[in-house]
Amino acid sequence: MKIKRIALIGLGAMGVFFAPRLYEAFGENFYIIAGGERKKRLESRGVTINGVNYRFPIVTPEEQGEPADLILIGVKGYGFAQAIEDIRHQVGEHTLILSLLNGVDSEEQLIQAFGEEHVLYAYMRMSIVMKDGKADFDPYWGKIHFGENKNDVLSDRVLAVKEVFDHADIPYEIDPDMLKGLWFKYMCNIGENMTCALLGIPFGFFRISDSANWIRDNAMREVAAIAQKKGIDIGEKEIAEQDVTVMTIPPENKPSTLQDLEAEKLTEVEMFAGNVIKMGKELGVPTPINEMFYHGIRVLEEKFTKR
Repeated sequence: MKIKRIALIGLGAMGVFFAPRLYEAFGENFYIIAGGERKKRLESRGVTINGVNYRFPIVTPEEQGEPADLILIGVKGYGFAQAIEDIRHQVGEHTLILSLLNGVDSEEQLIQAFGEEHVLYAYMRMSIVMKDGKADFDPYWGKIHFGENKNDVLSDRVLAVKEVFDHADIPYEIDPDMLKGLWFKYMCNIGENMTCALLGIPFGFFRISDSANWIRDNAMREVAAIAQKKGIDIGEKEIAEQDVTVMTIPPENKPSTLQDLEAEKLTEVEMFAGNVIKMGKELGVPTPINEMFYHGIRVLEEKFTKR
């Protein structure tokens, strides 16, 4: 299997991690899927990444040309359902799809929409601040994790995507157990993304505040308890590992939910705390900290949506 044409939908904090390097490596065979006002904005203003303004090739969702071999989905959670519809004309017989979303159920939604033969598992470990169409970041701080559900032996599909990332100099890791990796990332997102958003603090606060870390750790424990009920083995060992990792994140960086609130945009709180609450009720796991996150962040949204 050889990947030659690559599409990206969503040119935000996750998308900009890939776009410059894929464009440099694949030229006009790399393109953005965008329509309407977003297409006009990208054509007129472009996007500035590490001081360089890019005007990437754009294909609208309605265009029916040659399908992509690989599609990366980097939209926000609340835009995912629309993204599924927007990529339909780009999905061919052999197209592979990677979801870069933060939750734990986007792959299942893609499988329902296109079939499991088109979907690989993926998640991001990175922190990028994007504001007003500009992003400055170390392109080697962070990576994409991807693969089949299990990767004891690498499939042809995984090897094909690996070749793309090698060619484009994109950092990656192929997890032996992708579901465990997805849930670990989700647990960390709940702990860090939600805590920072509710309290209005950057990552650096975890270096100095025991109280912030208490909230973060106990929020992660709620997710770990749900994961254990689902047969996914994450717990205190993984929380302790993340206690170390979070100290290495640039202290001025802010997670996506806090960035959204500061920009007076709606957040992905439904996909984060809202989904934890839903799964907790289904499985009999108490989630009081995530309930606090959910309602507290909704109030912060209401400060600009209801004024």
